Amino acid sequence: MNERSWKPNVTVAAVIERDGRFLLVEEETPEGLRFNQPAGHLEEGESLLEAVVRETLEETAHRFTPEYLVGVYQWTRPQGDITYLRFAFGGRVDGEVPGRRLDEGIVRALWLTPDELRATAERHRSPLILQCVDDWAAGQRFPLSLLRHY
Repeated sequence: MNERSWKPNVTVAAVIERDGRFLLVEEETPEGLRFNQPAGHLEEGESLLEAVVRETLEETAHRFTPEYLVGVYQWTRPQGDITYLRFAFGGRVDGEVPGRRLDEGIVRALWLTPDELRATAERHRSPLILQCVDDWAAGQRFPLSLLRHY
């Protein structure tokens, strides 16, 4: 493979805590049902912030307001075929849109405690889920002014 043709998949994720619980989704994957933060791919012409707001609404039916950057994570799947560059954002949900259908493949949105998250680690889509929650719990929050979209 030509090194210049390789590109990581740029993704966004929302780290949302409310009353000691984190908003996750249960989704269908080739490996079976898995848990993930509301997350997805950056689309052409979209800013990172627009992407995380869109993905959270599509996957959870919750309106999300990003307030800070939790971290930037690079992870290659164990199969070695895909590398993700994830931008994780913390913030708040401003309400659920009643009756909104969730994205295809999303079974449900749910709120889990950190202990429940750890107990289901074998069903996580990636190790980034717990890492993002741990970083959030450690107080890792960076200003959104770090990001520039032109």
